[in-house]
Amino acid sequence: MPLIGKYQTRILPIAAIYGGNASGKTNLFKALSFTKNLILKGTKPDSLIPVETYRLDGNSAAKATRFSFELLIDETIYEYSFAVTRKAILEERLVKITSTSEKVLFDRRDGKPNFGAEVTDIPFLSFAFQGTRDNQLFLTNSVSQKVDTFRPVYDWFNNCLELVAPDSRFEPFEQFLDEEHPLYSTMNEMLQKLDTGIAHLGGEEIPFDNLPLPDALKTMLKEDVREGMSVRVVSDPSVERYIVTRKQGELIAKKLVTYHQKPDGTETKFELQQESDGSQRIIDLLPAFLEISARKSAKVFVIDEVDRSLHSLLSRHLLEGYLKSCAPESRSQLLFTTHNVLLMDQHLLRRDEMWVAERDSSGASQLRSFSEYKDVRFDKDIRKSYLQGRLGGIPRIPITGKFSAFVCEPSNGALE
Repeated sequence: MPLIGKYQTRILPIAAIYGGNASGKTNLFKALSFTKNLILKGTKPDSLIPVETYRLDGNSAAKATRFSFELLIDETIYEYSFAVTRKAILEERLVKITSTSEKVLFDRRDGKPNFGAEVTDIPFLSFAFQGTRDNQLFLTNSVSQKVDTFRPVYDWFNNCLELVAPDSRFEPFEQFLDEEHPLYSTMNEMLQKLDTGIAHLGGEEIPFDNLPLPDALKTMLKEDVREGMSVRVVSDPSVERYIVTRKQGELIAKKLVTYHQKPDGTETKFELQQESDGSQRIIDLLPAFLEISARKSAKVFVIDEVDRSLHSLLSRHLLEGYLKSCAPESRSQLLFTTHNVLLMDQHLLRRDEMWVAERDSSGASQLRSFSEYKDVRFDKDIRKSYLQGRLGGIPRIPITGKFSAFVCEPSNGALE
């Protein structure tokens, strides 16, 4: 378990979140996605803030929704929080936590910034706050006005927090098209070990004008892609991925393809959409696992439905590979939601690394760690207790009525 020396505390490298359908697992992912977009993209003047309130409470629309994060940035812990309605940011607070004290950097309340002593003398902070709209985070506006005092927190959401939805693709795959990139060979070795049948990935160069993209997007690429710059483009509704690079003034496009080995030792090319859903999912997720397993990685990955389209053994192999890379000096983290109870194994995950989301009678969801249950010992078959409903987080399916007619009685010679 990673250790933060000066705080004399440890951080979990991984957290698995279980729960029945509609238990609230994906809402955690959506909350993180909302926060990241609000910080990085901000809001337009006079626009409403796209926060989703608790719709089962008629009074919640008028109440503030609160978000709070503890972030480890360059071995220093920050607490960043804010309260928001559809119309305005009501509160916003940033605290720097040292090993001996907590220092408030700013505390936005009642339309005032309330700067802490540590930042009072920094130029332009008051000016930046005066230009912050009611529907805008001060953190976002201060960075946009080139006030870098709080930029490390902004950069954490921009560079460290990675969100991978079930139908999204982790973007950095251009290294697979470059044989000189150190991850090119690693990725291809992993694809072979995971029994995908793929010998290696490659990039097929195609004329830029032939890309199956809207004209407006092509025009934007022509205007925005500068010399030596590469951008990733996904063609919807297909699964094809493209890289567009400008070299010597010309736009060059490459399409990601796969190669399989034939019995005679030669290779044949496959389009990506010809690969199975499982192989496509592995191609999507492997870059994330390779990056988070890197020795100096400080990434925090949140993957919704990590095992979608994957065999249980493949999911476990990916998680084991990441956990083997973790050391006391590691600073990466992986949070994922799953229904795969075969991963609910205390030989793989600690009790405080397994969580359950459960919806109560009012429709509200809560997260609990298995370590909170006193009777869950380190040698207990936690999977059995979970499926029996002792730990919560399973579907409430009635066993009466029509469904009871499907109970099978063993016949002579049948296995019981």
